[in-house]
Amino acid sequence: MKILFLHSNFPAQFRHLAVNLAKDSSNRIVFGTSREEGQIAGVYKFIYTPARKARKETHHYVKPMENAVLQGQAVYRELNKLKNDGFYPDVVYGHSGWGPTMFIKDVFPRTKLLCYFEWFYNSEGSDVGFDPSEPLTPDDKLRIRVKNAPILTDLYSCDAGLCPTQWQRAQFPREYHHKLNVLHDGIDTQYFSPRQDEKLILPSKGLDLSDVREIVTYVSRGMEPYRGFPQFMETVSLLQKRRKNCHVVVVGEDRVAYGRQLPAGKTYKKLMLDKFDFDLSRLHFTGRLPYPQYLQVLRASSVHVYLTRPFVLSWSMLEAMSTGCLLIASNTPPVTEIIKDGANGILVDFFSPKNILEKIETALDNPDRMNPLKINARKTILEKYNLKDLLPKHLEWIKDIIAN
Repeated sequence: MKILFLHSNFPAQFRHLAVNLAKDSSNRIVFGTSREEGQIAGVYKFIYTPARKARKETHHYVKPMENAVLQGQAVYRELNKLKNDGFYPDVVYGHSGWGPTMFIKDVFPRTKLLCYFEWFYNSEGSDVGFDPSEPLTPDDKLRIRVKNAPILTDLYSCDAGLCPTQWQRAQFPREYHHKLNVLHDGIDTQYFSPRQDEKLILPSKGLDLSDVREIVTYVSRGMEPYRGFPQFMETVSLLQKRRKNCHVVVVGEDRVAYGRQLPAGKTYKKLMLDKFDFDLSRLHFTGRLPYPQYLQVLRASSVHVYLTRPFVLSWSMLEAMSTGCLLIASNTPPVTEIIKDGANGILVDFFSPKNILEKIETALDNPDRMNPLKINARKTILEKYNLKDLLPKHLEWIKDIIAN
């Protein structure tokens, strides 16, 4: 099989697929990305670089589309070089929405195009307008409609698409649902596994919580309203006043990965630290962690908090469940597809720090009562989201598309 992967953030969702396929020497695996870091044995990686960014004078509705076209154009140029060298893939599998897959059918018209579809933007019923403090404007509605243009191009062009959850598939126009299969990437349950009495010691961060019994954890790519960071921080300020021996560990970068940025020089971390009172000796920001240290945080967690607007579901929630964390999560659609309150986790009001605090304290005060929830959380991942089971299905899906 000759397969070309396309993702700006190498290797992202395609890591396990690429590693598995590269083990077979009869396969030829090529990966196009804009990220120079990283390599996979047996995978030929090339870098594509857009000629420029969207111009300042471009209408702000159209800038995402212009950037997508520039991305697609950069990929098109690199693929023509590969084509001239004799490479013609059986299948191209790319991440949709940013532009790399836009012109695949123009350079490889006989190739099957598969797209990984994470999100379709809607002005009602999902992330936009969810927070009453951010009312939707007419300008937002028009901007959101146009923002879907690169995704709609891929929906039209692709031979088939894949969404990781039913909730995410439901965001896409119904007329394209026949093209969209639902299959999660899968969680490596052997790696993300529980370990009794894990001690949290991160020498590189100067952190030693080996003697701490109550550790509340929070993980996110960025610190932003989309992942409930403001509500979580308010909860922490209340929690620290009530539990003098409780420590909180926040894993993630001080940036916005999703949603609106603050004015230059301001971040939500600084905003929250200025707004509420904290004991900084018991509040630990680790930044982004390598996997072994991240796993150590999850294994040492007494309570893991995951909050999200109705948006893309984070891998971290499923990884925490697989590690046997006691999960306290927002009562929002991406979460409730997986979490049943009181069975494999605890649901809370996204907007209520007092409710989140109450559930955290109940969990910390009753660890024995929480054990069945932790066991069931891991059981859910083993039964429905296990990489060992889902990776073969993913490979079979690709091969079926090629065969048909």
